[in-house]
Amino acid sequence: MSVTVQPPETTRLEPGQHSVSSDISPAPEPRAPWWQRFSPTRISLGIVILLAIWVSSSATGLIDPRVLPAPWTAVSTGISLTENGRLPENLLTSLQRAALGLGIGVIAAILLALAAGLTRLGESLIDGPMNIKRAVPTLAFIPLAIVWLGIGEGMKVTLIVFSVMVPIYINTHAALRGLDGRYQELAATLRLSRREFVTKVALPGALPGFFTGLRLAVTSAWTSLVVVEQINATSGIGFLMNQARLYGQIDIIVVGLVVYAILGVGSDLLVRIAERRALTWRQTLSR
Repeated sequence: MSVTVQPPETTRLEPGQHSVSSDISPAPEPRAPWWQRFSPTRISLGIVILLAIWVSSSATGLIDPRVLPAPWTAVSTGISLTENGRLPENLLTSLQRAALGLGIGVIAAILLALAAGLTRLGESLIDGPMNIKRAVPTLAFIPLAIVWLGIGEGMKVTLIVFSVMVPIYINTHAALRGLDGRYQELAATLRLSRREFVTKVALPGALPGFFTGLRLAVTSAWTSLVVVEQINATSGIGFLMNQARLYGQIDIIVVGLVVYAILGVGSDLLVRIAERRALTWRQTLSR
């Protein structure tokens, strides 16, 4: 017995009518919650709440001005320090120290991470000492650094360099060691030279880890700067705060803390913006 398969019935459309399937458009992608779309360029809600608590507590007398001056007192003191030139002069010195230490530390950490992440000899020689340094806080080297380098600028910049190197090295080295083996096979298939492999495969693949380390390094640089500028320094924001401590000028100390906070938040924001621009290729590949 033979079975005849009937073709499926098709609906005949009158002129001017359209198929139902043609009117169905793909469902729009769900919109991310507002906290995920929050731009890093906007002020953090936590900072606004903290400032509001400070203002309200000072206005109602909950905070003794002898313990913590009111925000308007700190603003007035900051304006006075700016007008007489003390704040800009010391701020410039602090920025120079931090920038020099950060620049040297970043370059040294990248070179060490490349040597340890791409060669077995480099890993055996470098990774161990760097892990030892990670276990010992940088500030613990202050007495030894003073004995070796004195109490001048060299000691201050060196300690900042040491504090910057570790997070960048650890994260960049981990990113290099975690590169997909298929990239190495592809580089071998294309017969890329060692230099081309480093510049076109290794470095781009290690960028996410590098930026993670850089954000930690920027914070470490400011933390170290606060300490080293209070060790027999004659300039810098830390020196300004230390002098204010001797004379009981709490308002100047608060101004220094606010300056450090602005520098820390601002530099972290710049790193995040640079990371977003440099890693746009990741967003493209994830689509």
